[in-house]
Amino acid sequence: MCYFKYFIRFLILSILLFFAVSISSCRSHKDASNNELNTSAPKSKKVKEKYATLLNVEENRIENVKLYSFIDEWYGVPYKYGGKNKSGIDCSNFTSTLYSNTYGKSISGSSSSIFEQCKVISKSNLEEGDLVFFKIDGDKISHIGVYLQNNKFVHATTKKGVMINDLDELYYKKYFYKAGRIK
Repeated sequence: MCYFKYFIRFLILSILLFFAVSISSCRSHKDASNNELNTSAPKSKKVKEKYATLLNVEENRIENVKLYSFIDEWYGVPYKYGGKNKSGIDCSNFTSTLYSNTYGKSISGSSSSIFEQCKVISKSNLEEGDLVFFKIDGDKISHIGVYLQNNKFVHATTKKGVMINDLDELYYKKYFYKAGRIK
């Protein structure tokens, strides 16, 4: 009888200990998942700060965090003609990938065929997400970028890969053709 009493106590204490451990592990798991969810807030703050500085605008003007986070992930990816991934990408595929991931719109083809999918707008009416086209190789459209803000645009360059430039830089001013907005 004495052993039975100890066995029952041991069993009850074991069950209580099991529940105590289970409850505490659930609590720490919940706290960990809350921390994981909150990591996006500091990341978006960093993205806003970084691109406000790069574009020379106030931080509150960086509203489309999805766009700038996408650019941040691709910034510096090398240029590769016909490339479609982070090992190398060309200007039209970068623009198509950005549009698909950021705006949920499907555009594809060469720079000149994407131009055909646009409504031409004046340079002075450019808005974030509009497209800028260049004629670098003679009479045909041969380069494309995505307008951001403050005269800046993102594109995949042959020499430095994905980067941001200013439309007023001499090179881009010389070869700028037209701006467009996807229809």
